[in-house]
Amino acid sequence: MKAVQGLLFDLDNTLMDRDATFRSFSRQFVQDLLGHLDENEAALIVDDIIVRDADGYRDKDGFFAELSEVLPWQKPFPAAEIRSYYDLTYASHGAVMKHALEILEYCRDRGYLLGLVTNGGKDIQNGKIDLLGLRGYFDTIVISGEVGISKPDPDIYKLALKRLGTTAEATLFIGDHPVNDIWGAAAAGMDTIWLKRNHALDESLNVQPAATISELDELKNII
Repeated sequence: MKAVQGLLFDLDNTLMDRDATFRSFSRQFVQDLLGHLDENEAALIVDDIIVRDADGYRDKDGFFAELSEVLPWQKPFPAAEIRSYYDLTYASHGAVMKHALEILEYCRDRGYLLGLVTNGGKDIQNGKIDLLGLRGYFDTIVISGEVGISKPDPDIYKLALKRLGTTAEATLFIGDHPVNDIWGAAAAGMDTIWLKRNHALDESLNVQPAATISELDELKNII
């Protein structure tokens, strides 16, 4: 591994355990809005919502419209109201990924410049970052909804590098998504570390991470 000055991290399913977060949100959603269901029915609906969500890579408007149509409401519940409920409550369910705070402390103590690059709305992503206590670890935070560029567009990584004050050659990107994190960061000139979560690497992308990990604390053996 070449000399590294900076580290850029993804948020969802890298530093935030999105699986746990979305399941917790879905349970509250069903409890609050579909309270007429019995326990077994509610559990099945939670599982169905999680499948339909596709790990967060659904278009939100389409996802909420689908839930409005297919869930067993007692009375119609418009997609706009589901969106409002989501915006008000989702961030409060944020769960930090195992070893995330430990590894951020480790990296900061060793003098690395640290940045966060995440897709999503400004308010939702900032809410997660603050709830999880992550903000103080980072020298820069780049949110797609705030800057008008989304991963995997190489320009969002280049913006993060500029704000961080490092070069692509001296910076690693750590994330879970093969396209948004591994391919996109590589297209911006960075080496990457892939945190294996819910997505398989797509060999057709012709990009390989410099290293693959299953838990964040494995970074200690790499950097």
